[in-house]
Amino acid sequence: MPAVSLAPYRRALASRPLRSALVLGALVRGPVFASGVLLTIHTVSTLGRSYTAAGALAAAATVAIAVSGPWRGRLLDRFGLRRVVLPSVLVALACWSVAPFVGYWLLLVLAVVAGLFVIPTFSITRQAVIAAVPENDRRTAISLDSVAVEIAFIVAPALAVWAATQWSTAWVLFATQMLGVAAGLLMWVVDPPLRGEGEARVGSARAPRRSWFRLPFLAVCLAATATTVVLAGSDIAIVAVMRELGSTAQIGLVLAVWGLGSLVGGLLYGALHRSISAFWLLGGLAVATFPMALATSPWGLAGLGFVAGLLCAPTITATVDQASRIVPAEVRGEAMGWHGSFLTTGGALGAPLAGLAIDGRGPSAGFVAVALVGLAVAGLGLTAVHARRYAGGVTVDARRFTRPSGPDGRAR
Repeated sequence: MPAVSLAPYRRALASRPLRSALVLGALVRGPVFASGVLLTIHTVSTLGRSYTAAGALAAAATVAIAVSGPWRGRLLDRFGLRRVVLPSVLVALACWSVAPFVGYWLLLVLAVVAGLFVIPTFSITRQAVIAAVPENDRRTAISLDSVAVEIAFIVAPALAVWAATQWSTAWVLFATQMLGVAAGLLMWVVDPPLRGEGEARVGSARAPRRSWFRLPFLAVCLAATATTVVLAGSDIAIVAVMRELGSTAQIGLVLAVWGLGSLVGGLLYGALHRSISAFWLLGGLAVATFPMALATSPWGLAGLGFVAGLLCAPTITATVDQASRIVPAEVRGEAMGWHGSFLTTGGALGAPLAGLAIDGRGPSAGFVAVALVGLAVAGLGLTAVHARRYAGGVTVDARRFTRPSGPDGRAR
């Protein structure tokens, strides 16, 4: 088993730009995570619409954000952070100053427009995190970013739901989005570097897309999609199982334990002396998800969820790490945009897939359905890597991510 050490964290956290990037990322992502649940509550409780209507609104906003990722990332590569973030902030200010106080259909239109011009938070943060540390500390830095994402994902929606029970959902939604606008302005002021030392500057000549948007990159993105299929589907399945057990009051606790497992796993993965292929991690995540279908009590489900959670953040971290190394630095913004869109797509697919399985076979089937998807994609990815290695081809996955890293951190 790879050795675990705190030395990588000490080196990474000694970087002031990294600390700044992590804080900025958490501030901007929090309102994004909170808005999803707020839109559902606002649509159902304040606008008096059905859950189907709330789901359609969430789906439309999700699709808009997924579409925006690659082209906003490409603009980052071409024009830099400030010239991309400022229009996003202005559009968000215009849309969300009005959207919480209008009817359903206008809210849907404004949410889609805002989604298309959303601040490319994940692309910016991950580029800033990568640029802030030497290449051999990249995985550790990305792991820290994944942990920050987990914390924001756990805390922000919980605070939003609590606030919505105390005050008008319209004003809570408005306040949340204005916090996002303020965080975007702070990011514009700080303007963290998106390129590391020795890398091509923003706006430099770009590598043609056909030179990097190929099978190795797409395979890693597909692994990212499968990961969020498993996670989003497990989220729905946990709710369904807890309802069947008559323990709806403990749903939040089980989800928190699951998220805690992911946080711990992310920290452990960042402390390893070597990387692990995203396909192996995805396969492990899928295998660890299957036993959750056998849980017969809330505490049993929480324990099994913690074990599966240990592989959540590491799998996503590995896909980010691998994707960032496959592509040239001058196109990293667009590449991270594509990666984010694949993650978003997986999240959008996982919930309905689990829902279909739950409706047809019962709550436990949700875990089985999404775990099978993860296992299938992991198997295909590992088979492809093995086939390319056997054929004698030099591939990113086979040569860079399955061996211990050398002094420069490139040979994995």
